[in-house]
Amino acid sequence: MPVAGSAGTTGLGVEMTRVGNRWRVTRPWPPQLRPFLHSYAGYWEAAASPYRVRLVPTGRAVVVINLGEPFAQVRRLADANPNNSQVTGSLVVGLEDGPRVCDHPGGQEAIRLELTPLGAFRLFAVPMSELTNRAVELGDVLGPQAGLLVEHLAATSDWGARFDLLDFALSARLARGPEPAPEVRHAWRLLSRSGGAIPVGRIAAELGWSQGYLIRRFTEQIGLTPKTSARVLRFHRAVRLLTREGANPTDVTAACGFYDQAHLNREFRALAGTTPGRMAAARVAEGALPQ
Repeated sequence: MPVAGSAGTTGLGVEMTRVGNRWRVTRPWPPQLRPFLHSYAGYWEAAASPYRVRLVPTGRAVVVINLGEPFAQVRRLADANPNNSQVTGSLVVGLEDGPRVCDHPGGQEAIRLELTPLGAFRLFAVPMSELTNRAVELGDVLGPQAGLLVEHLAATSDWGARFDLLDFALSARLARGPEPAPEVRHAWRLLSRSGGAIPVGRIAAELGWSQGYLIRRFTEQIGLTPKTSARVLRFHRAVRLLTREGANPTDVTAACGFYDQAHLNREFRALAGTTPGRMAAARVAEGALPQ
């Protein structure tokens, strides 16, 4: 049953679920958006409190539309200088090959989207390589109309009406976005369905492309090279398996194609800055590891 809260009312089909100190707001996605999205949800805090999360690579692009307090800091974990980050309102994060730390002062109200890489390519209409390992303002990618959309969303208290506005804007932009190359689409499908296990040379041979040409076209439209994408997808699959009840690290190591436990540990340190055990215990949700 829909639940009304201090962030506004809910419309038809909208559901709210409490997750810790936050409410997660969802509604079934319209059919025209389903091929391009992994998740689409609103969030608001029951009681404002500062928090920090670590975002780990997922093989997805992220859009955060902030309707309340913005993030105080969004930075790559490898960047030791916090002054290199800036207060960020609504933002776009491209595909990444390392962890990112986000600090929020509390009072968050936002809508968060996780897009497939090719969905992001169509929506953003820029080479995805320009967004790799970067967090940028939403307006820098989608133009001044993005600011107007955020204003309208923030001024609308009903979550159903908010989703209606965003569904319309997303559908219109995706409809006129660039079409990914069929070969890149097929290459991503092969990689994602295999969990990063298929060799890049085999993909190139199946497409009839040289490996160099595959790397150039793939990186332009996905954001990471095929080899790095395979590494991230394999890591992401390992995270999913490790967070299941009763997961055995030895079994996960074999299932995901790591050479041994030491290889698994090295990849988790490189891509997430933590260990498999700590990540499993933290129960990562949507690529976010509480700090």
